[in-house]
Amino acid sequence: MPEPRIVSLIASATEIVCALGFEESMVGRSHECDYPPSVEKLPVCSSSKVDVDGSSRAIDDQVRAIVADALSVYRVDARLLDEVAPTVIITQTQCEVCAVSLKDVEQAVCELVASEPRIVSLEPMDLGDVFTDIRTVAGALGRPERAERLNAGLTARLDAIRERSSGLGARPVVACIEWIDPLMHAENWVPELVDIAGGSVMLGEAGRHSGYFEFERMVEADPDVIAVMPCGFDIPRTAAEMPPLAAQPGWSELSAVRNGRVFLTDGNQYFNRPGPRVVESAEILAELLHPEVFDFGYRGSGWTEWVGL
Repeated sequence: MPEPRIVSLIASATEIVCALGFEESMVGRSHECDYPPSVEKLPVCSSSKVDVDGSSRAIDDQVRAIVADALSVYRVDARLLDEVAPTVIITQTQCEVCAVSLKDVEQAVCELVASEPRIVSLEPMDLGDVFTDIRTVAGALGRPERAERLNAGLTARLDAIRERSSGLGARPVVACIEWIDPLMHAENWVPELVDIAGGSVMLGEAGRHSGYFEFERMVEADPDVIAVMPCGFDIPRTAAEMPPLAAQPGWSELSAVRNGRVFLTDGNQYFNRPGPRVVESAEILAELLHPEVFDFGYRGSGWTEWVGL
């Protein structure tokens, strides 16, 4: 089987491709693919229609307006795709806000791409789907056995966390905030990661899309821990977006705030990427929920304490 020529249009898929040992076969990436850092040298085959430099509220307003018009929030560069001549293009159907969608890719391929690539579309809704997607990618690239090795290693790490956390007694209730303004709680695979790490989610179920909620719901629940993990934001950007949340009436009375258990995480690199680093996401949560037991070394890079305004 000839070596594939791969374009990945979703950051998590790029991480999967590289973890499977196919980085040298990549010929293009999306504008959001940045890990491992070596992929940043690849041609960028997509762009965003959203001004990501705006506030959380402004970004949400832009996305809602675009989606309401039945338009994609991303563009695919069909001419560049034709130039790099992929044999495999990997995209997703899970969320048209999170990454370039199947519809975008099919339109671009039909318009121009002469190499007639195979389109592999991923749809991760929960943790099991992440492992399924790894097998799907490995199978499409002709090396299914690599997925079994990778999945076995990832599962062993998660099992080790679960086994250690299961005997710790009380499970802290954690509010996982996927967007700050307006408020959204994290669902999909995040509730499972919280469970593995020894906690309980304030809101949300595995396998469902993340949803909006009112701040009063958090006041009522009074979670033990607040983990802020906005999609697409690193820690400094998350810190800059905190004022609207901290200004909510009742914020300072929340147990998590009073006890110094509000944490800012790198939601872009970890929690919102359904690829191999879901394991690192679980390790980060374990550090936040049970710091007396877990220390994987993510403090300062994967998470930090919120220090107030």
